[in-house]
Amino acid sequence: MDPIFKALADPSRRELLDRLNTRGGQTTRELGEGLGMSRQAVSKHLAVLESALLVTAVRQGREKLHYLNPAPIQELADRWIGRYERHRPTALSHIGQTLEGTAMDKPEFVYVIYIQTTAEKLYQALTDPEFIKIYMGGYGPESTWEVGAPVRWKMDPDGEFEEVGQRVLQAEPGKRLSYTWHTLQPMHRQMFDFASDEEWDKAVQERSKVAFDIEPAEEPEMGIKLTITHDGFDGPDSRMLEGVSGGWVVILSSLKTLLEGGKFLDEPA
Repeated sequence: MDPIFKALADPSRRELLDRLNTRGGQTTRELGEGLGMSRQAVSKHLAVLESALLVTAVRQGREKLHYLNPAPIQELADRWIGRYERHRPTALSHIGQTLEGTAMDKPEFVYVIYIQTTAEKLYQALTDPEFIKIYMGGYGPESTWEVGAPVRWKMDPDGEFEEVGQRVLQAEPGKRLSYTWHTLQPMHRQMFDFASDEEWDKAVQERSKVAFDIEPAEEPEMGIKLTITHDGFDGPDSRMLEGVSGGWVVILSSLKTLLEGGKFLDEPA
């Protein structure tokens, strides 16, 4: 906890987190605009935030894009708030929504979590239906996990796996898994407030994709680093982006609990 509290103690660093809260995926130059500090100073502050795991950086070509990482904030909530608050999944949902790229043409959701396990076991948990059934509460995907293979999805714990147009894009055991995401389904129309049939018809055409990157953590004692990137949304007002932002945070929290042998929340994700 000490590096987290130390990082949050500086008002300039809190300002950088606020900016990433407003819009993820910013470069060092973009983050420093209007702050009245040199680019070098911004880089130093970002280095402190990264070392505290409050910010994660993703390389995109020659650029380094920064995102707010809610995992340490979740840990703070677990230790200082969660024991007093029963409805923690709701809080985590709000945290997840901070990763929406509200000012980007093609926003994406990026989330990093560290798990005490092996790369092989983590990959198995992402692909084994018995594992998935536990931490996704009976929902989730099923596939042979070969490139090009369909990814069937169970939308209801009591229902059957359905073909919803998803396909495996990449499958490297212990390293990376990526697949296309399903479009909005009829059940989702009841969950979101669509102003018109035209708005719904446009929304159901959106086809995003998700990728899980597995690698050793920067520090061996931290275990395995899992980075999830969900992108391909039509815009910052995407209803699918709204849905997955909170959902992935809760699901991966449950996955971490499962692999580390902890106890699950009383209320399912």
